[in-house]
Amino acid sequence: MHLWIAAGVRVGEKRVARIMAECGLVGAHSRKKWRRGASTAPAGDLIERDFTATASDLRWVADITEFKCLDGKLFLAGILDLHDRGMAGWSMGERQTTDLVVNALVMALARREPDSELIHHADRGSQYTSLEFSNRLADWNVQPSFGATGVCWDNAAMESTWATLKREIRHIHGDWEHITRSELRTILFDYIETFYNRARHQARLEHRTPAETYAASAA
Repeated sequence: MHLWIAAGVRVGEKRVARIMAECGLVGAHSRKKWRRGASTAPAGDLIERDFTATASDLRWVADITEFKCLDGKLFLAGILDLHDRGMAGWSMGERQTTDLVVNALVMALARREPDSELIHHADRGSQYTSLEFSNRLADWNVQPSFGATGVCWDNAAMESTWATLKREIRHIHGDWEHITRSELRTILFDYIETFYNRARHQARLEHRTPAETYAASAA
């Protein structure tokens, strides 16, 4: 089979495929696996499973978790500071969109106003590798970092935080499968802002709260 290019020259299909492969190019494809394949990370892994930081606003980790409520799913995007272990920014929505993670980032940046060399670490989900999100990081000179595809250990600190949040909310409020998304939104707001960030003491923080640890770091 031969193809005709714009200049009217006939070339072989295999030759075109070979040249595209050598250049790392892929043609437009209608099959689902091409539309929703694994995202290519715009940066490498700067954390390398070292989930520590010597001060606040040096290393943030981010992720999205979901809750199946009575009237549908609710998604929560969060950003955790690896020094003070506070939820620096978060956002809730009914879909996993780029706006969801951008809103969490905007909250964190507005609250913390980092002026140091900050790393933002996440998985390779399309929300975090999107051009819009990358541009927001660049605007604030935040260095992006990404773990490997499908490897939860590369973002273990965030996974652990989600597990703690879900366990404690389930213990206090019961199964969220039996409440509405609106009710869960209120519960999550109170948990993150009132309890987790400001009242929950952590042994790893020398029994201080994330808010107290952040204040001491920022002083």
